[in-house]
Amino acid sequence: MRSKIVLFILAYILWALLNWVPDWQHLLVGVFVSVFVVYLTAGLFPTRFKYLFDIKRYLWALYFIPVFLYECIRANFDVAYRVIHPDLPIKPGIVKIKTGLKSDIALTFLANSITLTPGTMTVDIDRSNGILYIHWINVRDTDIEGATKLIAGKFERILKGIFE
Repeated sequence: MRSKIVLFILAYILWALLNWVPDWQHLLVGVFVSVFVVYLTAGLFPTRFKYLFDIKRYLWALYFIPVFLYECIRANFDVAYRVIHPDLPIKPGIVKIKTGLKSDIALTFLANSITLTPGTMTVDIDRSNGILYIHWINVRDTDIEGATKLIAGKFERILKGIFE
């Protein structure tokens, strides 16, 4: 409950700063919007506040940004090469990868990172077994361990440092 109150206060402050009109109508609407935001997103935030002040998590997050950008740019060039190549060298397929990530938000970030990297797209997640099904434009390995290393290996360790 305490985390929801903190989230409400932060959402309300953000609302007030973004709508800097100090009249009671805007402030009242801000209360309703903040309650709605808390209702929708309260499950995404940690319930233990010690995680919010763990500097290692922020350092992992700062490390994640350039790694993700590099992988995204590299994948863009790879997909562009495949599109303009006369023989269209693709071998599409759906592969299964296994992850050690447990929390919903870590799995969501991993799935989104894979999907935002061109050439791959997360199709389904089996949360209970830690398995993701990925559509891959050029299947290089159908083995679970090999596909996991090629697709999620670069993100999984960093996301574990951020979220778990």
